Amino acid sequence: MNAPKYLEKYAFQAPVIQEKPSLELNQIVVIPCFDEPDLWSSLRSLYNCDATKGAVEVIVVLNQSENAGELDNNQKVLAQFPQWKAEHDSDLKKFHLISALNLPKKHAGVGLARKIGMDEAVYRFHLSGKEDGIITCFDADSGCLSNYLTAVEAHFEQYPKTPGCSVYFEHPLTGEDYPNENYEAIYDYELFLRYYRQGLLYAQHPVAFHTIGSSMAVRTSAYCKQGGMNRRKAGEDFYFLQKIIALGGFTDLITISVIPSPRVSHRVPFGTGKAVGDAISLNQETEGYAPQVFEDIRLFLTTIDGLYEGEEMVGDWPESIIAFLKESDWEQALLHMRKQSTNLKTFRKHFFHWFDGFKVLKLVHFVRDHFYPNRAIKVVGAELLQMMGEEVGQKGLLATYRKLDRRGNNPD
Repeated sequence: MNAPKYLEKYAFQAPVIQEKPSLELNQIVVIPCFDEPDLWSSLRSLYNCDATKGAVEVIVVLNQSENAGELDNNQKVLAQFPQWKAEHDSDLKKFHLISALNLPKKHAGVGLARKIGMDEAVYRFHLSGKEDGIITCFDADSGCLSNYLTAVEAHFEQYPKTPGCSVYFEHPLTGEDYPNENYEAIYDYELFLRYYRQGLLYAQHPVAFHTIGSSMAVRTSAYCKQGGMNRRKAGEDFYFLQKIIALGGFTDLITISVIPSPRVSHRVPFGTGKAVGDAISLNQETEGYAPQVFEDIRLFLTTIDGLYEGEEMVGDWPESIIAFLKESDWEQALLHMRKQSTNLKTFRKHFFHWFDGFKVLKLVHFVRDHFYPNRAIKVVGAELLQMMGEEVGQKGLLATYRKLDRRGNNPD
């Protein structure tokens, strides 16, 4: 689906930005901004990035619902942005603000804000004559290293067939900007995220990628083909990236680091800010899924080739897997996979289309609830490393998981 057809069918609103884009436009960074006091710090980190070969635009989507009233931080951004733009725009880097301060209450939220900005990016690439630019997602409270924009540009050159990528991230673990309890809570939450990703890699599931809104980038062509961003109030990043990952060839960008905030937030029902807030207010230890969950998935996935040949594999499956499949219309799904497949390669493609990131997460939650309860993240984190044959490094558990994630999950 090309840009005009996508915009006609899926765009939430008509294009807003009047300024013509550069003919050299190659990358657009989209930032949703809601009642945000730290936007200027995020913009400075992007402004200070090394010069790219192509032109870059940064689109801030200032948003709130129709019944929110006047939010002080939004009004400050609205008033101060023109001066910021005047002082920081250049030929190769321009900053734009979209004011979306009256969004329908039913849909207002981070998903719709990202969608508005990403749809605008599609239009601006089309205006510039580039139908396959890079749309990079960032957050209004995140920072980045100076090589961020150049590394994104280089990554898509290195992997010309990748539809998108997950960008490496590291939360700050020390500092004076937040209370110590924030840093302690974010340590555990980041460990949880990396533990889950490494668990899927251990299980040999092919779509083991982080799905974090402030740390992702996609090609315009892939964005349009898969129907664009959704309007979810939370989890928009996970659901969106599952569609992009399904195209095949998704990659990790591991040469840079986004720096998300460890602050408390209750703007969405789940996610980083909510997890940090709950850990602090409830004074509870962060838990993770039992490592046996990933072992059971691994055992299940080792039988996939036999399923194509028509073999009866149930006897080789863990009890947890059998119980989940009974709840998931497995027999009909398997029959459909076999009918649609003329060889093992297409069968595996159909299987992992069914057993995608959504289905895996459903399985993990089912097994957690009925077989293996969650335990302390530091305990299960150490156990999984042992199962993987990895040792905890001198810098500790999270540092070890960061090192593992730095290996990426890219084709050779």
